[in-house]
Parts: sequence; structure tokens; C-alpha cells
Amino acid sequence: MNYKEIASKITGISCPIFGISWNPSKSEQELARRIVTYLEDRRVLYSPSELEIPEHCVHSVLSIRDFLTASIQELDKSSSLSDHLRAMRAACRKFLNHIEDPENTIVENAHSYGHYAGWIFFSALGELRSSFGIHIAMIASKYGVNVENDLAVILPVEDLQ
Repeated sequence: MNYKEIASKITGISCPIFGISWNPSKSEQELARRIVTYLEDRRVLYSPSELEIPEHCVHSVLSIRDFLTASIQELDKSSSLSDHLRAMRAACRKFLNHIEDPENTIVENAHSYGHYAGWIFFSALGELRSSFGIHIAMIASKYGVNVENDLAVILPVEDLQ
């Protein structure tokens, strides 16, 4: 999805006291592009849940978290991009915390029909995807980054009312 399409769907972010406007630096813009490109190849963020193998999802989320941590280290702490990356990294931690149990019951039984593990696992996965969708949309619109259609399915939908 073209970043202009994404930006046109975001009606704005307001703060009761003031607003901020800026032009991102080239290095931030390039890092934003690299991050979106990396995430475009992470099926855990967009593949239909029935095709997901829970163990692979966990490994992918761990890889994403490591990648985000390394990317944060390249930025100023005050960077807007850093804020988005930190929020996505926190979403990874939350997902991992939700599915963690000593016997690995949730991951092993997520696809077992009628087992509570599926509810826990796929709810956590949906929450992870929605959080990433919001931040990817913001990054794409702020930094002028296009998002491939596969990943674009997790971006917030347009309110047609």
C-alpha cells in the first residue's frame, strides 16, 4: 500500500496543548524503510492464523524483538521513530508473556480443537498484529514508506461512516 494512501486515512493526532511538525532526517527515513521492509517478510504479522505454526510464531516474534532492539540503538532516544519501535517491542514482550507457561501448554496445544490454549494464543497474536498495524501505519505516513499489500492487511481500516 502506498504511504500516501495510508497517510490519507490517518485523520491526525492531537494534543490538547500543542502540535508538532517536522521533517525526518535521511538516516531516520532510511531506517524506517529498512524496518518496514524487514517486517514485510514476517508472516507472523499477517498470515491467516490457521496457517501459523505456534512454535514458528514464537521464534519469529523473538527475532522481531531482537531486530527492533538493534534498530532502537541506532536512534536518538528522543526520536519519534524510536517511540514507535519501543511500542512494537513492548507488544512483542506482551505477546510472549501471554503465551508463556512452564509446561509450554499454550504453544503445544494452540491448534487443538476446543483447547483453551488456542483462545489464549490467537487472542495474543491478534493483539500483537493490531498494535503493529497502528505503529506501521504511523511510520509509513511520517516517513513516506510504502507497505507491501501482505503486511498492509494489519493496518487500521478506514471508517466508512
